[in-house]
Parts: sequence; C-alpha cells; structure tokens
Amino acid sequence: MEQVCAGGEVLEGGNTSGPVVRVGDTVRKQWHRGAPAVTHFLHHLNRQGYEGAPRAFGRSLRGDQMLEYVPGTLADRMPPMTEEELRRLGGMIRRLHDLAAVYRPPSTWTPVWDVVIPDEREEIICHHDLAPWNLVRNGERWVFVDWDGAGPGTRMGDLGYAAHGFVPLHQGGDPERSARRLRALADGYGCDRAQREELPGAIARRVRGMYELLVEGAGTGRQPWARLHAEGHAEHWGPAADHVERHRGVWSAALLS
Repeated sequence: MEQVCAGGEVLEGGNTSGPVVRVGDTVRKQWHRGAPAVTHFLHHLNRQGYEGAPRAFGRSLRGDQMLEYVPGTLADRMPPMTEEELRRLGGMIRRLHDLAAVYRPPSTWTPVWDVVIPDEREEIICHHDLAPWNLVRNGERWVFVDWDGAGPGTRMGDLGYAAHGFVPLHQGGDPERSARRLRALADGYGCDRAQREELPGAIARRVRGMYELLVEGAGTGRQPWARLHAEGHAEHWGPAADHVERHRGVWSAALLS
C-alpha cells in the first residue's frame, strides 16, 4: 500500500482507509480507486457552498489525496445530541442529499466509486458512513469527514445509517426514548410519509449489512473487515441489528404518529 506523506501529524481514524496525516491546514490520505470520483463530488459540494464537507484539493505531488483539515471535536467524543441538535443534523443531511440529487459527473468520464454495502437502488450519491466518528464539530460548523466510501445509494439508507449512530439505536437503549429521538432526526430532514414508512426498514438493512460484512470478512480474510471483526466490532453490530429489527414497530409508530 502506498505510503502517505511523511513528516506530518498522524491523526486518529483510518480504520478502513489507511493512515491519515495532517500537514499544515491539509489532511493527506492514500489515493484509492474511488478518490477521483469522491474529489469531483466534493468539488461540487464546495462550489454549492455546503459547509458540511471538507474542501478537496486533489492529489499532491507525492500522490496523496489532499483535503481541508477541519479542527474541532469528533461527535463520538461529546455527549449524545439533544433532540434539537438531531433536528439540525437531519437538516444538514437533507441539504447534502438535495445537492447530491443535482450532481452530474462530466459526460466524458465515468466515475468509479468504492461503496462497501450497496443499497437496493441508486437515487443519489451518498456518504454511506454518516456517523459520530465521522462528524467534526467546531462551534457552529459541523463537517462530515471520511468520504472514501461515498457513492450511489438511497436517501433513507444514508439517513438510516446516521440514525444508528446518532440517535443512537443500539442494544440496551430505551426504545421509546430512541423513537422520539429518531422522529426528531426525521423531522429535521423533512421526511415525507413515504420516507417515514421506508426509514425503519432502511435502518435495519444498513445495520444488518454491517454485521454481515464483518462476518464475511472474518470468514474470507477480506481486509480490513477481518481485522475489525477480530477487534470485536461484530459484537456491537450483531446485537444492534437485532435491537433495530425487534423494535421496528416502535420506530414506525413514532415516525408516522
């Protein structure tokens, strides 16, 4: 694997994408097969004034992917979001999806994406890993990082994955309280009735899909999923998937009431 720029500050993260290094006001990551498409999509978001994504600077002379370094605190190091903050998050994701809906790659170029868990259909370009460990909060600015897995997907699949981490929808949670928080996220997004009906199933598919990916990686040796399985990640995702499925009726009732 290509060595990322030496001499910088190694940052946390990089579970699936290799080392992440800060050099001045930039972050350097390994160039991967989806990097050209991701860079072009980020340029689109940047041009539209979307502050929830880092600026993309293309490829360095060394061959690294270069992105804006965003100072702040990762959301998974902060207290759980309030319902008001969940509504703000929903609006932030809606803005992302609306801008993605009008994104068009050049007609002379076919983008190659690196989506790990494909959705059942392709509506828009999604982040696919909207989670507290990928949200940097710096005062009023909130920025999603780690776009390596971006690619075609569905609105509710992307929002459903975010719901797992931000509500959160984990084993041991209080279903009634979680349902209220899920509704706040959906309200902030502005979900219509069809999306509210779709969302519980989308959450279940995405969470179960993560568990199955880890199990498959353990069985085949496919990295980095085999390593993450060995580190115990499936012990979270399996029970979380069971929890989400067990309480689908609670989620639907809160979303549609």
